[in-house]
Amino acid sequence: MTAKALRFYEHRGLLPTAHRTSNGYRDYGGETVNRLDFIRRSRNAGLTLAQIGGILQVRDAGGAPCVHVRDLLATRLAELDAQLAELTALRSMVAGFYSDVAAADPTDCDPGEICSYL
Repeated sequence: MTAKALRFYEHRGLLPTAHRTSNGYRDYGGETVNRLDFIRRSRNAGLTLAQIGGILQVRDAGGAPCVHVRDLLATRLAELDAQLAELTALRSMVAGFYSDVAAADPTDCDPGEICSYL
């Protein structure tokens, strides 16, 4: 993790303000490392920083964020399913265009059109 990312997460409230050593370096403890690992896993799952912040707020208030996480992941799965459906439809359309152009004779192309296959 870059120093810039650490400062950004700290500024956004995802990380507590770091303890400073005598030479001014930030000193992170095990809890902060665990939070960073959680942030990384959450980002990999496609959660936004606002969503991650909400989860951490629930936890920092002493609550178990499991229900909140479940609901966020259910929403994320629905979003991914919609994206997959859109990509599947797009792939089918592009495959049809490709099939048409691959079977065509390039000498039949009309120079007056940009492209008759799209």
